[in-house]
Amino acid sequence: MSISTRIVRVFAVLATFVALTACTATFRNHGYAPTDLQLAEVLVGVDTRETVATSVGTPGTAGLLNSSGWYYVQSRFRHFAYNKPEEIERQVVAISFAEDGVVSNVERFGLEDGQIVTLSRRVTDSNIKGISFVRQLFGNLGRVNLADAL
Repeated sequence: MSISTRIVRVFAVLATFVALTACTATFRNHGYAPTDLQLAEVLVGVDTRETVATSVGTPGTAGLLNSSGWYYVQSRFRHFAYNKPEEIERQVVAISFAEDGVVSNVERFGLEDGQIVTLSRRVTDSNIKGISFVRQLFGNLGRVNLADAL
């Protein structure tokens, strides 16, 4: 076997290895949600904000208007090749508090429970729906008034 065929084979193996590793998905995790074991320690009607903070930890998000609850959000995204990142898993743990600061409810939501909410939209919708360009163009032909044109 000559040196040139060995170089070609090594190059082919390396190129195959690079091509196969470039097509693997990468995953990124964001946020934190307590486990079921940690949530089992939180007793509804007994624990307060302080005891929840020591047993579970403080969240990254709280209720906006009156701090009625703590929200723990954890997401997992899959990045694959040139496609946009896809959220494949989401967990939201909501711990609600009564007025006196005692835990009133503990809930866990998944990705299937969520709904898409548009917070900011930078696309202008047109008023014309279901009408093609040609129909718009020829639709104006019958509307010409000769008295106005003269």
